Amino acid sequence: MADNLSDTLKKLKITAVDRTEDSLEGCLDCLLQALAQNNMETSEKIQGSGILQLFASLLIPQSACTAKVANIIAEVAKNEFMRIPCVDAGLISPLVQLLNSKDQEVLLQTGRALGNICYDSHEGRSAVDQAGGAQIVIDHLRSLCSITDPANEKLLTVFCGMLMNYSNENDSLQAQLINMGVIPTLVKLLGIHCQNAALTEMCLVAFGNLAELESSKEQFASTNIAEELVKLFKKQIEHDKREMIFEVLAPLAENDAIKLQLVEAGLVECLLEIVQQKVDSDKEDDIAELKTASDLMVLLLLGDESMQKLFEGGKGNVFQRVLSWIPSNNHQLQLAGALAIANFARNDGNCIHMVDNGIVEKLMDLLGRHVEEGNVTVQHAALSALRNLAIPVVNKAKMLSAGVTEAVLKFLKSEMPPVQFKLLGTLRMLIDAQEAAEQLGKNVKLVERLVEWCEAKDHAGVMGESNRLLSALIRHSKSKDVIKTIVQSGGIKHLVTMATSEHVIMQNEALVALALIAALELGTAEKDLESAKLVQILHKLLADERSAPEIKYNSMVLICALMGSESLHKEVQDLAFLDVISKLRSHENKSVAQQASLTEQRLTVES
Repeated sequence: MADNLSDTLKKLKITAVDRTEDSLEGCLDCLLQALAQNNMETSEKIQGSGILQLFASLLIPQSACTAKVANIIAEVAKNEFMRIPCVDAGLISPLVQLLNSKDQEVLLQTGRALGNICYDSHEGRSAVDQAGGAQIVIDHLRSLCSITDPANEKLLTVFCGMLMNYSNENDSLQAQLINMGVIPTLVKLLGIHCQNAALTEMCLVAFGNLAELESSKEQFASTNIAEELVKLFKKQIEHDKREMIFEVLAPLAENDAIKLQLVEAGLVECLLEIVQQKVDSDKEDDIAELKTASDLMVLLLLGDESMQKLFEGGKGNVFQRVLSWIPSNNHQLQLAGALAIANFARNDGNCIHMVDNGIVEKLMDLLGRHVEEGNVTVQHAALSALRNLAIPVVNKAKMLSAGVTEAVLKFLKSEMPPVQFKLLGTLRMLIDAQEAAEQLGKNVKLVERLVEWCEAKDHAGVMGESNRLLSALIRHSKSKDVIKTIVQSGGIKHLVTMATSEHVIMQNEALVALALIAALELGTAEKDLESAKLVQILHKLLADERSAPEIKYNSMVLICALMGSESLHKEVQDLAFLDVISKLRSHENKSVAQQASLTEQRLTVES
């Protein structure tokens, strides 16, 4: 065979120049046979013989041997080490020219050759890009799209595969294909050829690649992709095929318009069916599919329109089915159920309806099952749902009397920042009422934990929420006992630091809480306010032109409240506050200007 091959390659060099078609065809058949027997070894010999350069001259539209030459190139380009040599031999340009052929076999082999050269090869893709190959292939897909005979479907499959190899994991080439309008064409292909497994699979892989790109979502949304994918999904029995469709659905469902289209196409019913079928199975594939289906369900609920459509005033079948997941014994379903409720709880109407219909008790039961050695993701999801449900004012008292704060406080010992963050958010949402704020503010364990979390520098969210909750306990309770508890636990310095936050809302909350402390318990807090350098911070806030009007206003209110302390009063005098405050009398904000006059009078009288 080796001698034979060497003879063939020598002979091919002569016949390639003479162009004697019969002997040329014989040589090409020999090469194809050798490649079929040992592709790698034969490819190495072909490369070593320098015959690749001759192939460029053989790729001519009129020749009867052209398809065989393209076939040989497709075979050798299956080897990674042959792709750059194919580019260097100048084969790309004549191959791209052959894409204009009318001969189906030539088109098929040319598509294979270009697809294989592009596979994982930057040089191959670049050369095809420069030669303009992608546009010609897309034009072919468009014109051949409606023909359903097997030979044409094979060609369409090869062309889809070529585009995929050309653009895989390359954002700029994917964007180029999207601009050329490949998406509507592929969606049309999927609809017409859904009976052809190979072509369908190729379309799905192409969608999976393109759907990752943000710019593709709008194009997808303007097609009937949702309908086609759901139709295809309903027909699939095999796990692998369904998984392929899931891989396309997940990135597409990040787009709100497509979420709604998928809901309208009936995807949710398919997902609920999968959950029902797989919930009791312990097979690995079934567990994976249950997770994918329930995760996708939660994702569909992230769109406002799709969520509201599925809520159906709280009477919808989907909403009821999701509710039934919460008491389930399956952690994945508990998680998806709680996340779904958190997503349904994104407007006041839904929140009020759910609280009135007993959702809080279901979530508290779920939390109760995860206190000791609990599942952190389920804890986090259930607390997220409770936090969202607590936003409407009318729900707060109902949730407090249902015992939500007690249920939530069981997680104070959690060391998981995501759980800590949601726990803090839930409590902060619930304590608008004076009584609740007072009860929680006197809870020493809670306050000590908050003070500890105010120092969680690695977790900005937890730190911020702890500070805000400390401040809220004072602002809503207006209670001396709460202030004493916070002073004793070392919370004052954190409220002073919070007044320097980059977020105006947090600065403001801190200043209001500090003014209440100064008005109600200045003697108790005096030393801590001094060591936290509150007076110097207030001077900076007032002198800084960038401070918001409400920050300047509340800083002056606080200065006046501090006058009752001898040591703090002395600090105010030493820092020449009058210069800064007299300038604020002409501030464009009327409230700031008025407060500046009042503060100036107070400081002048006191000095």
